[in-house]
Amino acid sequence: MALSEYTNRIDLKLVAEMVTPGSRVLDVGCGDGELLALLADTRQVDARGIELSREGVAGCVARGLSVIQGDADTDLFEYSDDSFDYVILSQTIQATREPRVVLEQMLRIGRRAIVSFPNFGHWRMRGQVFFLGRMPVTDALPYSWWDTPNIHFCTIRDFVTLCDEVGAVKERAVALNAAGGKVGVSAPWWFWNLFGAQAVFLLKRG
Repeated sequence: MALSEYTNRIDLKLVAEMVTPGSRVLDVGCGDGELLALLADTRQVDARGIELSREGVAGCVARGLSVIQGDADTDLFEYSDDSFDYVILSQTIQATREPRVVLEQMLRIGRRAIVSFPNFGHWRMRGQVFFLGRMPVTDALPYSWWDTPNIHFCTIRDFVTLCDEVGAVKERAVALNAAGGKVGVSAPWWFWNLFGAQAVFLLKRG
């Protein structure tokens, strides 16, 4: 099945396109397994996942996926070096307690890491804070401040700085606007930071 026929989520399609067919993949914080199922069906990967919520694990098992209950902040240490070709963290890094440690562990156990996240520097978010004086709520960040699972909001520029801090090489990066279209590939980081609603990064160890 083609990627376009499987899901309407542009970020998941981008992640899938970055994965080489037949690879060993670990999806960290895999939710109900939508991305894992997409990768297994369209890229024929050896798909594994860890998910914190029991409901998510149950959803993955119902799809026939190999998923265990686990916490990104504590359980990645259990995996040996180069256990996977790709370790994926999709829309989850902002919900981890130690984002830097999680990213370092991903780059240790995977030959490559793919990270996607909502961009807190998007102009709509800046506008809500500036004009309304309230924490922003958008399609990419749909939670109110009192019930959000997100504890480390970051911008695209913040994430680029983190990559530099841990010595991660940025092999590919894509920013998406609120409509799901790609922000100019050759645009500078500040432009991505202002107009990208979310971003997807393909990384490897330096």
